[in-house]
Amino acid sequence: MIRHRRFAAVLCLVAALGASGCFLQPGGPSGAAERTPAPERPNIVFVLTDDLSWNLVAHMPEVLRMERDGLTFRNFIVADSLCCTSRATIFTGRYPHNTGVRTNFPPDGGFQVFKEEGNEQESFAPHLEKAGYRTALLGKYMNGYHPNDTQGGTAPYVPPGWTEWYVAGNGYGEYDYNLNENGRLVRYGRRPQDYLTDVLANKGVEFIKRAAGSSQPFFVEISTFAPHGPFVPAPRHAGLSGGLKAPRPPSFNEADVRDKPSWLRSRPRLGPPAIRRIDEGYRDRVRMVQSVDEMVGRIRTTLKELGRDRDTYVVFGSDNGFHMGEHRLAGGKMTPYDSDVRVPFLVVGPGVPAGRQVGRPAQNTDLAPTFLDLAGLRPPPATDGRSLVPFLRGAAPPDWRQSVLIEHVKPPPSAEDPDRQDSAPGAPTTYNALRTDELLYVEYANGEREYYDRARDPQEMNNIVGTLPEQRRRHLSDLLYALTHCSGATCATAGRSR
Repeated sequence: MIRHRRFAAVLCLVAALGASGCFLQPGGPSGAAERTPAPERPNIVFVLTDDLSWNLVAHMPEVLRMERDGLTFRNFIVADSLCCTSRATIFTGRYPHNTGVRTNFPPDGGFQVFKEEGNEQESFAPHLEKAGYRTALLGKYMNGYHPNDTQGGTAPYVPPGWTEWYVAGNGYGEYDYNLNENGRLVRYGRRPQDYLTDVLANKGVEFIKRAAGSSQPFFVEISTFAPHGPFVPAPRHAGLSGGLKAPRPPSFNEADVRDKPSWLRSRPRLGPPAIRRIDEGYRDRVRMVQSVDEMVGRIRTTLKELGRDRDTYVVFGSDNGFHMGEHRLAGGKMTPYDSDVRVPFLVVGPGVPAGRQVGRPAQNTDLAPTFLDLAGLRPPPATDGRSLVPFLRGAAPPDWRQSVLIEHVKPPPSAEDPDRQDSAPGAPTTYNALRTDELLYVEYANGEREYYDRARDPQEMNNIVGTLPEQRRRHLSDLLYALTHCSGATCATAGRSR
């Protein structure tokens, strides 16, 4: 474990600094022309993608339309760039060190650990259902969940809080999968109409049409496996983007990594065959997200045709990012770098200012309290995140966080794990990281450190930790310690310092 100084002293430091009034200014234009009053009990449609990085959004016209019509969080940072840990945080509003879900599979994570730690009861769904919402989850749940598992019952297991449930286990290949459909196992094969993203889109639209005819508000999460590997596009999109190449930011195939930690310093530069595979993978990812983009368009069109766009929020985002060539990394996630931790999150709906961009740091800890707040509910005291609703209404809370936590436990290699490509030797070891608009500071379990001046070096290429004055390094380490040990309200206190 990463060692730090005494927690009590740090909390005093954090509280004092948090009260100093040193806050980030709101990002983006002030925003808002005409705004619709927010409904008292709105509907919520949440489209959550898997491994969708910012560099794919330019190829998604419906998502770009959401950007024009609504609010974009430009600095939405996931607390851990790994599927299961991120989803556990999304459901509960808690950092991974509080959910107990640190990897994709036991003993440190996965569905079974999520369930055994009591996170299903603490997720937002039971609270919404108890408050009168009709809830539905479609697609992916948690790594290690099997749709035919009864969990000791007589029918395939449906977690508490979900009125309707259409969930797969291993749906990464988009074909040949089972869905647990409200406790009944249904098999899908290899016909074109079995393409999983399209099946989820159809079921999502059907749910919205059924629910829209009721006075009962609804929440639906459509959680795609796209664009996670093995990057299988729908047949109608297989021939698109023939000459496209992966983006080549300055960090692509980074020339000099002598300043990087040992796990990355040992990586050779990418050769032509590896770069060719990256370009092929990126093209397939672009093709794969076309069906996701079409689903977003269908949802918004359906809501408009039903007259429910005026009382429904549509939220679009990703569980984590994905690197493809940055810093010599061929393909994957789990690092503390921008490509992996900063993800798209956009919102359209009643009262949301059109074309506004928020630069203040948001996290996946904030989604559960946001959904509950929109429903008029108070988040549980153990929630680490804060509601984003003030931003949706054109305001910027003056006491909003300045720092966010990124934490990661290196998982062991697993033949079961579709994310195992970055679990092999040479992947990042366990680390904790502190990020603001201005900096990225990382502490690894082996004692190595990184520090990047993001204002001057947004590509995070020059590790200048050796130039930090000792007092500054101690200060950052203390703040990081406070965040890695925070819970509930103390997370907000710690996050206000930098």
